[in-house]
Amino acid sequence: MAKTQRDQTITIKTADEIAKMRVAGKLAADVLDMIAEHVKPGITTDELDKICHDYIVNVQQAIPAPLNYGTPPFPKSICTSLNNVVCHGIPGDKKLKNGDALNIDITVIKDGYHGDTSKMFHVGEPTIAGKRLSHVTQQCMYLGILQVRPGATFGEIGKVIQKHAHAYNYSVVEEFCGHGIGSRFHEAPQILHYYSKDSDKIIMEAGMIFTIEPMINQGKRHLKILPDQWTAVTKDHKLSAQWEHTVLVTEEGFEILTLRAEEANWRASL
Repeated sequence: MAKTQRDQTITIKTADEIAKMRVAGKLAADVLDMIAEHVKPGITTDELDKICHDYIVNVQQAIPAPLNYGTPPFPKSICTSLNNVVCHGIPGDKKLKNGDALNIDITVIKDGYHGDTSKMFHVGEPTIAGKRLSHVTQQCMYLGILQVRPGATFGEIGKVIQKHAHAYNYSVVEEFCGHGIGSRFHEAPQILHYYSKDSDKIIMEAGMIFTIEPMINQGKRHLKILPDQWTAVTKDHKLSAQWEHTVLVTEEGFEILTLRAEEANWRASL
């Protein structure tokens, strides 16, 4: 989400709300699993959108949250951010080609609650640069998740993400951030992926649910928004990557509500 001055009242989810968020999170993860086999050279991002839309609506009996969300209304059911697109790419008639790097961002609504997650896909044979950026960005997300526990500050998330990205001479996008999530798509707090003293003022408590979704650029962090008022691209035209999970603060630490089966050994990737 874009950084804005939103209501900073952070909701603590009830046991019933957490149960619904687990369902929504699993559904969102399942969409990414389902679409993986379709991400190949020659398919358009519009076709990927239609496949995901039909799966969410007809199979999952859920609602694609991005469709008609915001101002102007987002026109599609998923976000497809290709190569130098930072986030909020609108599916269209562009065909994927070998070596493309594509982020697919899924948010579903089930029984009034949201599950939000995204993943990088490589079309055909990945480029060395694209694969490296994607891997480091995924590590940034996991390192951020590892900071989640009662009593921690949100500043710890941004600090570790920024440090890891800079170690590889990458930059962290500052115009967009993670967010609280529940019955609303975007709630307090804002989760910055770079260090800010203000983020150290907010303490995590069990029952909070939010996304961690770092956007990491191969070049400089600066971006511009295209005339469609949604698509954000790197100003220097270099690659950008993003990964996202929805995370619950538990009494002992954290639970990733959108974890996919393929990530069972995710700690080994760090």
